[in-house]
Amino acid sequence: MSSTDQGPPPPSGPDWSEIQQSAEFTELRRRLRGFVFPMTAAFLAWYLLYVLLSDYAHEFMSTKVFGNINLGLIFGLLQFVSTFVITALYVRHANRKLDPVSDKIRHDVEGTTTDDEGGAR
Repeated sequence: MSSTDQGPPPPSGPDWSEIQQSAEFTELRRRLRGFVFPMTAAFLAWYLLYVLLSDYAHEFMSTKVFGNINLGLIFGLLQFVSTFVITALYVRHANRKLDPVSDKIRHDVEGTTTDDEGGAR
């Protein structure tokens, strides 16, 4: 056996550039960006509004709602609430719109099929 004879070629894997250019992958990217970019813009606008109100609208933000609770505190706590809401919306979006497409791509790459119950065979 010569030193140039390396034996059988290694098994070829999936053609990732072909997968990336496929219609399914393009659709997956479109659906992801269709959610992430607008939601990011909305959250940043909401956060920027909170920062600007805190800095330039002291009287408004210090308006007492009840007891020692003022609008600034409520808006600050709503930042946390909005983060949890966005997370829940993303999980729902991913389960409904992203996971079916990504599962199909994965099954196509792995060469498996899905049965009626959603599991791989």
